[in-house]
Amino acid sequence: MSRSSGEGLLSGEGTESRAAVEPIAALVAVLAVGAALGLYVAALDDAAPDRERPTAEATLDRVEPSVTTGGVVDPERLRDVVEFRYAATVVIEADGETWTVRSGDEAPAMESARNTDAVAVAERPATVKVGAGRNVRGTLRAVVYR
Repeated sequence: MSRSSGEGLLSGEGTESRAAVEPIAALVAVLAVGAALGLYVAALDDAAPDRERPTAEATLDRVEPSVTTGGVVDPERLRDVVEFRYAATVVIEADGETWTVRSGDEAPAMESARNTDAVAVAERPATVKVGAGRNVRGTLRAVVYR
């Protein structure tokens, strides 16, 4: 009887040498893929914005609508600003006058705004009401501890 070339493989003869990978090589491949995934996740984590840190821009985004009426910042409405989420100071400067509101004793002072390592500072130009029917250009500024 003659055998065809495929019969031996079906019965289990000679299968030891087919599709076998050395355990060390398989382990090295798994470690390489794991290391590559770890580096990828670390790079993504560094690239993602840090949403837990308080920022001065976010503070300005929350405060500006509450002190603005018709596109004009009213310093008198600064007193009505609700409690800040973080220790912050908001300042309106216009026509040589300054209006300030602080979130408490732990809020940063305007003098600490020069130390950029300790605080985050954001400012926007704004039209400020300084009197009845009198508006001038000014600045709306927020200072928040990092």
